[in-house]
Amino acid sequence: MSDSRDLVIAGSGVAGLSAAVYAARADLAPLVLEGDEPGGQLTLTTDVENYLGFPDGIGGMELIQRGKEQAERFGATFEHGRIEAATLDSDPIELSLSSGETIRTRALLVATGASARWVGADNEAELMGYGLSTCATCDGAFHGGNDVLVVGGGDSAIEEALFLAKFADSVTVVHRRESLRASDIMARRARDHDAISFRWNTELEAIHGSQADGVTGATLVSHPDGHPTERAADGTVVDRETVDVQGVFYAIGHTPNTAFLTDTAVELDSEGYVVTETDAAGRITAETGVDGVFAAGDVADPTYRQAITAAGTGSMAALDAEAYIESRSTDQPSSAAGTPTTTTPSG
Repeated sequence: MSDSRDLVIAGSGVAGLSAAVYAARADLAPLVLEGDEPGGQLTLTTDVENYLGFPDGIGGMELIQRGKEQAERFGATFEHGRIEAATLDSDPIELSLSSGETIRTRALLVATGASARWVGADNEAELMGYGLSTCATCDGAFHGGNDVLVVGGGDSAIEEALFLAKFADSVTVVHRRESLRASDIMARRARDHDAISFRWNTELEAIHGSQADGVTGATLVSHPDGHPTERAADGTVVDRETVDVQGVFYAIGHTPNTAFLTDTAVELDSEGYVVTETDAAGRITAETGVDGVFAAGDVADPTYRQAITAAGTGSMAALDAEAYIESRSTDQPSSAAGTPTTTTPSG
């Protein structure tokens, strides 16, 4: 089965939904491929307090659902599936989906996000979003007066620890080795902070608590030579300790969801994030180096990774895609008129 579209949006997180709203209002009738995890990482967050327009906060799942309804209102359609392969040098672009379907489209907007790496500790799936988090700037303010753990040893982990130290009574950095991978200046700042301590050669084995009560504790394993969980799996005796904490933050990196682009002409950086282009004046755009392919949200942003920035780049990508489609000849496959629309300027 083959379908032809003006615009396909890969990803249904905040970036994809923002793009869908803008593109649908431009009469492009975008198809949104929801992926294996519809809604993206925000669905793992119980409360969102730093998204503009919600002074009392809003649940992550509710924010995503509202965005989907808004996009559908203007004519976007949604399909549960993901792209397994993309032929970007064809005209139109051809996308092979996990369902076996092939879609042809004049433009592709990649908003597939980046997945936070998990540790594999017991109960992490149940407690993600209930005291276990992958984003300190999103959830740190909920932990005023708490004792929390940060798992990791790179710059991201130290940045998370320093941010959490603004709210928590104590922050313990748990690292499986006895030296940090973080830069010297970041490590020094953390070591000099009264609220931050370190557990070397230690890993998180289990998280305790419930969705009703949140995180109530954690089991740590340690070995003087490091990497204790590997040693325990080999039968080596390790030390175990249960600690009382009210929050756990994973900071061991993210993996951008760009596997389907690895054999294409779309440029990816050393970590797999999509590289976007600047215009003739050096200003940022959502364009990639491949005609008709655009990127938005965390898939192209290893730095900020916030819902509000994802929404902003989603709208940018939709506007760039609309301009691209309008610039093309009218004999391309089309499912909609592609007429311009009035957008509300910022400020």
